[in-house]
Amino acid sequence: MDLSPGTQRVVADAEARSIPIEIVEREAASSLDEAARALGIEPSSLVKSLVVKRSDGSYLFALVPGDRQIAWAKLRAVVGVNKLRLPDADAALEATGYERGTITPLGSTTAWPVFADERIAGRRISMGAGAHGVNLFVEADDLVTGFGATLADITEPLAPREG
Repeated sequence: MDLSPGTQRVVADAEARSIPIEIVEREAASSLDEAARALGIEPSSLVKSLVVKRSDGSYLFALVPGDRQIAWAKLRAVVGVNKLRLPDADAALEATGYERGTITPLGSTTAWPVFADERIAGRRISMGAGAHGVNLFVEADDLVTGFGATLADITEPLAPREG
């Protein structure tokens, strides 16, 4: 497999942190559910790496199971701040070196703090790997340990879709 520069950064960072990962290619997907099907996993095992902006201009990563969303009040309480928000796509790229849909704390151009939802503990998960059409598989516990991440209840079920 010919790895993109973004995925090469992911692999190098994982090796530096002693986090075993498996890189896999998958078909293009138009939704998280479609990506999970392509990987042969449940949406809850496909973890979204969301970059979140603090009011002081710094960022953090929130690792969120695919069947859940950030519970802002919970995340603010765990982080110890009054205000957090999702940045626009350009700011997310600038903060991490990755486009939306490819973001991962592994290989980020800045090593922002990582906050992971407690529901990933003890599971093998998949997440973005620095390029479109590429995912990684990792033991969530290894990822949490490798980053010294905060493991906490930071999510809630996805809101029902209308339509």
